[in-house]
Amino acid sequence: MSRDRKYAMGTKAVWGGEEGLFEGNATQVPVVHSVSFGFDDMDEWLDVALGNRPGHIYTRNTNPTVSVFEEKVRLLEGGEAATSASSGMGIISNALFALLKPGDRVVSVKDTYGGTNRMFTEFLPRVNVDVTLCDTTDHAAIEAEVAKGCAVLYLETPTNPTIKVLDIERLAKAGKAVGAVVMVDNTFATPVNQNPLALGADLVLHSATKYLGGHADALGGVAVGAAGLIKTIYSYREIVGNVLEPMSAYLLLRGMKTLHLRIERQNANALEIARFLEGHPGVEKVFYPGLTSHPGHEIARRQMRGFGGMLSFVAKGGTYADACRVLSGLKLARRAANLGAVETIAGPPATTSHVECSKEERAAMGIPESLIRYSVGIEDVEDLKADLDRALRQEA
Repeated sequence: MSRDRKYAMGTKAVWGGEEGLFEGNATQVPVVHSVSFGFDDMDEWLDVALGNRPGHIYTRNTNPTVSVFEEKVRLLEGGEAATSASSGMGIISNALFALLKPGDRVVSVKDTYGGTNRMFTEFLPRVNVDVTLCDTTDHAAIEAEVAKGCAVLYLETPTNPTIKVLDIERLAKAGKAVGAVVMVDNTFATPVNQNPLALGADLVLHSATKYLGGHADALGGVAVGAAGLIKTIYSYREIVGNVLEPMSAYLLLRGMKTLHLRIERQNANALEIARFLEGHPGVEKVFYPGLTSHPGHEIARRQMRGFGGMLSFVAKGGTYADACRVLSGLKLARRAANLGAVETIAGPPATTSHVECSKEERAAMGIPESLIRYSVGIEDVEDLKADLDRALRQEA
């Protein structure tokens, strides 16, 4: 697909990286399991190995199936280049370690995904990288910390699992003013709803395991951004060996053919369910940026095309036991540590997004133990509302 042609998002999701025919005139991307790729011509082999001509030599470096996946995400996010890893945390950790060195400083927010937060509180400090975590919705405080100087400004919006919203354009300007690399985890929003690069970010990251794949059957992570940044991350990933497996790349590609359709349905379902829960007597609070009551609604309305399929809420009573009671009553939700699939998935932060953190650490991040993270699927929305109503009322 031409880098210059302005296809719509749905068309890119289907055709991106797949315009031509493949080996043997196949219309679908083949799964290339070969570890290595042979050459009869030694000069050609050397040229490929040196990057002077396109090709593949070893799957730890590049692979034909994986390359198509990377190209499709690149087109969806509108970046110059893309590289992948074996999981969402794989690409996040690769990006951070590839771009940071001892003595550097990172500014981020308290509400990042639990694994990311642990990178900031444990693993980066071990290698003498200073990390400052700000109150997530205090944009002025974030800007003040960034103004002191940093190598990386790391954002996640909407956040996992509190569904807070950050103004990417505003904060990216602050990051650019001090020469920071502005990274945005776009997993919850997806490229269908939000494109951080167009808002000033330098690097956009995805746990492809979630909405990109959409079927909870393949792990993967991907980064998109300027060619120079991606080359640096790729070079680190190549040596560390954190590789996206070809079969996973194929499954993610197959899932992405319906990305646009799935996200449209999940956007609509989530908004209707959020409104339903907001008026339910069994619910204390609902977190969803599509609600006008959400503190980040105006920002989300400005920078997102849809509000996403993720919401969270606190059941009446506000205790962990109350959350477990509601979760146990759901019939149309997988109680599992995943999100973004075609089926609805629900769980508390203690066993999902922030299982790596202690109860005290979650409290410090402002994450209630009573919170229920609810990943809305593509089911009939009336069935989902009835299921939630039964669980909240504890009716048989």
